[in-house]
Amino acid sequence: MNATVLSLQDVTVAYGRHPAVHHLSGAFASGSLTGIVGPNGAGKSTLLKAVMGQLPLSTGRIRREGLRPADIGYLPQAAEIDRSFPISVGDMVALGAWRHVGLFGGLTRQGTEAARAAVAAVGLEGFERRPIAELSTGQFQRVLFARLVLQDPKLVLLDEPFASIDARTTADLLAIIHRWHGEGRTVAAVVHDIAQVREYFPQTLLIAREPVAWGPTADVLSTENLRQARAMAEAWDDDAALCRAPEPDRAVAA
Repeated sequence: MNATVLSLQDVTVAYGRHPAVHHLSGAFASGSLTGIVGPNGAGKSTLLKAVMGQLPLSTGRIRREGLRPADIGYLPQAAEIDRSFPISVGDMVALGAWRHVGLFGGLTRQGTEAARAAVAAVGLEGFERRPIAELSTGQFQRVLFARLVLQDPKLVLLDEPFASIDARTTADLLAIIHRWHGEGRTVAAVVHDIAQVREYFPQTLLIAREPVAWGPTADVLSTENLRQARAMAEAWDDDAALCRAPEPDRAVAA
C-alpha cells in the first residue's frame, strides 16, 4: 500500500460562521491521481486553498507528510490570475524555477534550457517572448502547466485546470497529468466533467461541503452518491432561500 503524502483529520474551513468544508477526513496516497468533484459551492476550491495554507482551518489538521513548501505545485483558477501584468511567456515559466534558485536567484544556462524545454513540452515552442496578455485562455493554461513542469513538484494541486479551454488543449494537459502520475507524483484536480473523471482519474473525492465518498472512482461516482450530493446542495439552496425570505406584511398577516 502506498504511503500517505497528504492527510486531513476532521478538517473544517468556514467563512464567518458558515462552513465551506465540514468535517473532512481522509488521505491522498503517494503517487495517486484524484479527481475532486461536487456541486457548485461544495468547497472544492476552498479545500485546495486550505491545503496551501491560504485559508485558516476552523477545526482539524492537515499533515503534509515529508513535503516542503517547494514540493507542492499549485495551479489556482485562471480567473484569479492577473494577466495584465507585463511579463513574457518565457519569464512566466521561469518563475517555476524558484524552488531551485530562490526567489531572487537567476537561471543558469542549464535552467534556461530547462525552461525552454518546459515551454516546448506544452506545445508553445516559439512563444517565449510573447506577452501573456496576448495569449488565448488555452495558451495561458499551457503556460501555467509549463511553470509546474519546471517546478518539478512532488504534489500537484490543480483547481479547474480545464475550465473554458478547447478540447485539444484539454487532451494535451490531460496527457501531462498522466505523465506526472506515471512518474509517481501525487496529483489532485478539481474537475467539473464527471465523464472526464470516470475516464482519467482512478481515485475520486466527492464532496458537498461534507464528504460524500472518497476512494476508487467507480465506487465513488455511483448513482446513489451523486444523488446524495445533489440533495445536499439543494438543502443549501433551501436554507439560503429561507434566510433571504422577506418579512411578511404585518398588516396583511393581521
